[in-house]
Amino acid sequence: MVEERESEEPTMNPFQKNESKETLFLPVSTEEVPPQSSNFPKKPSPKICGSNYPLSIVFIVVNEFCERFSYYGMKAVLTLYFLYYLHWSEDTSTSVYHAFSSLCYFTPILGAAIADSWLGKFKTIICLSLVYVLGHVIKSMSALPILGGQNLHIVLSMVGLSLIALGTGGIKPCVAAFGGDQFEEKHAEERTRYFSVFYLAINAGSLISTFVTPMLRGDVQCFGKDCYALAFGVPGLLMLIALVVFAMGSKLYRKPPPEGNILNQVVKCIWFAISSRFKNHSGDNPKREHWVDWAAEKYPKQLIMDVKALTRVLFLYIPLPMFWALLDQQGSRWTLQATRMNGNLGFFVLQPDQIQVLNPFLIVIFIPLFDLVIYRLVSKCGINFTSLRKMAVGMILACLGFAVAAAIEIKINEIATCQPDSQEIFLQVLNLADDEVKVTVLGDENNNLLAESIKSFQNMPHYSKLHLKTKRQNFYFQLKYHNVSVYTEHSVEEKMWYTLIIREDGESISSMMVKDEENKTTDGMIATRFVNTLHEEVNVSLGTDASFIVGEDYGVSAYRTVQRGEYPVVHCRTKNEDFSLNLGLLDFGATYLFVITNRTSQGPQAWKMEYIPANKMSVAWQLPQYALVTAGEVMFSVTGLEFSYSQAPSSMKSVLQAAWLLTIAFGNIIVLIVAQFSGLAQVCTKKSRSTCLPKDFPPSSSAALPPPLCSPHSHSALCLKHRLCQENRQISCNNGHHRPMSGEAN
Repeated sequence: MVEERESEEPTMNPFQKNESKETLFLPVSTEEVPPQSSNFPKKPSPKICGSNYPLSIVFIVVNEFCERFSYYGMKAVLTLYFLYYLHWSEDTSTSVYHAFSSLCYFTPILGAAIADSWLGKFKTIICLSLVYVLGHVIKSMSALPILGGQNLHIVLSMVGLSLIALGTGGIKPCVAAFGGDQFEEKHAEERTRYFSVFYLAINAGSLISTFVTPMLRGDVQCFGKDCYALAFGVPGLLMLIALVVFAMGSKLYRKPPPEGNILNQVVKCIWFAISSRFKNHSGDNPKREHWVDWAAEKYPKQLIMDVKALTRVLFLYIPLPMFWALLDQQGSRWTLQATRMNGNLGFFVLQPDQIQVLNPFLIVIFIPLFDLVIYRLVSKCGINFTSLRKMAVGMILACLGFAVAAAIEIKINEIATCQPDSQEIFLQVLNLADDEVKVTVLGDENNNLLAESIKSFQNMPHYSKLHLKTKRQNFYFQLKYHNVSVYTEHSVEEKMWYTLIIREDGESISSMMVKDEENKTTDGMIATRFVNTLHEEVNVSLGTDASFIVGEDYGVSAYRTVQRGEYPVVHCRTKNEDFSLNLGLLDFGATYLFVITNRTSQGPQAWKMEYIPANKMSVAWQLPQYALVTAGEVMFSVTGLEFSYSQAPSSMKSVLQAAWLLTIAFGNIIVLIVAQFSGLAQVCTKKSRSTCLPKDFPPSSSAALPPPLCSPHSHSALCLKHRLCQENRQISCNNGHHRPMSGEAN
């Protein structure tokens, strides 16, 4: 830890954790360990295996590992919880995520004030850890469907996150400094090595939890859905373990008493200087060399000189919030981007929220790589790579990382299927009859949906786009089957997806329109539904928590989401028999329709149709942006901390770290504001819509029949047919003879 080092120009710690994850230079005055006071034990603390390391630091390091596992494990699944459990929009989810992150970096100021002015570090850690655990319990309860409705879940979630922010932020300025307090002054070298282990514990907790908790969410099903309650509960258990472990070492700790809050003095000094300057703005008062000199009437000269030096360093912090605004989107926008990519890496399948593990993993590699290899090579080349130059290069690398992320986002949008716009629908035709059918939308020009007839069980690759005249409208279709023309009417609403299912009906055919509004897949999951052509109800078991009950005679199930994977044997059951279906591979982000048929001697089988194609772009394409941003993080964050620490006066180092924390908070506020109030919805215009759809997407049919088709006094044969269609819902015409047919579902 930098403030624990004795040299004025500290060297870079190869294991140091960067501040986008942890700020360990915190607003507690620990820049120099105070002399041993009467509150410390008179006899030395027990040492580890005869070394100079106090045994008490074992409890502190384990506590930090468990606490960081708790925090980052919970945070890894937080965005997807907002998006898919609370059903918030992407912008709202991003805003609340960054509001929480921002609060976590405001509360350390409160924790430092409590520790320095009132309770001391040990009692502050114990008390706020209890608040921390309570927050995790409430957050886990917010993911239990059996506890009320969505409004209660939102309230519990916000209360839980507020308590977690208070707990994690409150103990943040205390734990690392409390560890430094355990060493005697003569063991400064061991203290420096201790902080290396401390940083490593932080990285290890972040790395493991970011990998494990998404697996708890996605691989475990509870209440028929992703198990967010478990994903939040396990980090809560780790925080409880952290509290117990820390309390176990109570008798071994050196516990310095509260020493007063220097941050409070600095704020009061600055406020007095500003107010005095404005009160004495007339020309009668002599000018002061510096605006802080206006506090000379009340505050000592040394404090004023230190505050001047502090303000010069704070000037360098102006670009910091923008840097954090970029960096901290790894847990929000980049996770959302990963949900629309394919996580199959061949040797391993990544969940969308597991990709965040790259950041702590690369940090562990990059910090020693830069410090021991890259910086030394640059120095040998004769380049004076100063701290300010390192920070500038770090900012450039972070910007390049986001340029790569933007390029990937553009590519994803190019291959993605757009949503229907106002006065539009997307329609897919599914022919389950035993022969081909020609489908025509009746209207002013009698445009065809497709140029060719639709063959029996033909796998249609894409939806067709139809334009409406109003928000809700009736469409009239002509279905040509053998020598029979069937006229049918269906009502549709704008911005919806529909499937027109054509089925056998005795010697003729009939149709039904099925709404597909639920076919949007979530967090890389797969959406599936079944159509049952059998004469018996079928129960389909697709895993332990995903089951379908599909009615007989062309019953259509609701959509259910399942995990990606191979499904060679899916157990099914009817009243009279059990059988199995081979569904094959269900891939990331796809939407599938399975038709259960019994058309061969081999028994019931499943015919597979892919409504929406699987995510084609591999999540491995996110590796360059993570590498660039993490490299920028190491160069900008770590170097910035080292530089600002070395430039700050001794008494102002803790205040400077408080300011560093606040820049992280303000960076998250920037993202919150942009996400919530930008109003830049990603919609497809008519010009760009063709780029959102696949290149072979069928042309739209724009001649939907405007009601009424004919005037009330028209007596043409076509108008009479349509008037009968409106009365009887469907009519079959063969050689001029008309007969009513059975009704159908709209």
